[in-house]
Amino acid sequence: MATTQDFLQFDQIRDGIIILKNKGLRAILMVSSLNFVLKSTEEQNAILYQFQNFLNSLDFSSQILVLSRRLNITGYLDKLAEIEKKEENELLQVQISEYRKFIDQIMRGGSVMQKTFYIVVPFAIGETQSIGAKIKRKPKITLTEQAFQRAKNQLMQRVEFIVLGLRSCSLESIPLNTLEIAELLWSVYHPSEAERGYYPEMPSELLD
Repeated sequence: MATTQDFLQFDQIRDGIIILKNKGLRAILMVSSLNFVLKSTEEQNAILYQFQNFLNSLDFSSQILVLSRRLNITGYLDKLAEIEKKEENELLQVQISEYRKFIDQIMRGGSVMQKTFYIVVPFAIGETQSIGAKIKRKPKITLTEQAFQRAKNQLMQRVEFIVLGLRSCSLESIPLNTLEIAELLWSVYHPSEAERGYYPEMPSELLD
């Protein structure tokens, strides 16, 4: 009987890197947002020009991932309820109660969304092989420790290149670590639970 993991394309998450079943590697960068519409026309044109130059400078493919989900402020609402309960001034207590109900009503309407931006950086083990080795076309790629470390170094060079390129566009980015990647992947497949801030204990075989 097939399990959920049989349908997943990744095999392991190690050192902040996703190892796919075909032995390809993926790093994930979280990227900051930018209030583009608030910029002047000159600033917008400059940012677009820099971003165009950045894209043209890439000699490898990358994936831009945008996740949009309702903003989770359950902890904030719980804190307001706690403050309301402890407040001795009756007028302030009523005001806090009305404010909490107002925020809760807005959130239930689903009108407050949070967007998170990521860039997925790929690297294939075959890219570190010589031309002769590629011609032989081994039937199965094996990921030895030496091959992993060599590919990891190449992947991290790409990550650094993207970080510097995005910085020229006034965007900050940071690589996700192993646990952050695991939580991100889990949230993609469980959006409702992730919106409520629930994350299960990650299985050790998927982590470092």
